[in-house]
Amino acid sequence: MRDYQKLEVWKKAHLFTLQVYKQILPIMPNEERFALTQQIRRATYSIPLNIVEGSGKHTDKNFVSYLDNALGSAKEVEYAFILIRDLNYINEDLYTTVNKSINEIKAMLIAFIKFLRDGGKG
Repeated sequence: MRDYQKLEVWKKAHLFTLQVYKQILPIMPNEERFALTQQIRRATYSIPLNIVEGSGKHTDKNFVSYLDNALGSAKEVEYAFILIRDLNYINEDLYTTVNKSINEIKAMLIAFIKFLRDGGKG
């Protein structure tokens, strides 16, 4: 078991979740409140939640499974931001900012998954 709060990828995912809650969700149109907004919310907090849940598993193989889920959620969020940009719900500058963050999280997850699959050897 790992202390998830010490994992840089969890820290980044947590800060990203806060960013989405503070900067994206409040500006979404009311008609999307029960559809796209809710999906973005769930997919976003699913990233750190999967890291947390996986960190409590006793084997790296089990942990990797949860990290894979977190990566899937990150890909889902990535597409959701493309969609809301193309629907003009957010401007290009905000899209660029959140897209940079999600790409960093994806890269960190991929590197961590590879590290664990390689037996924890750098």
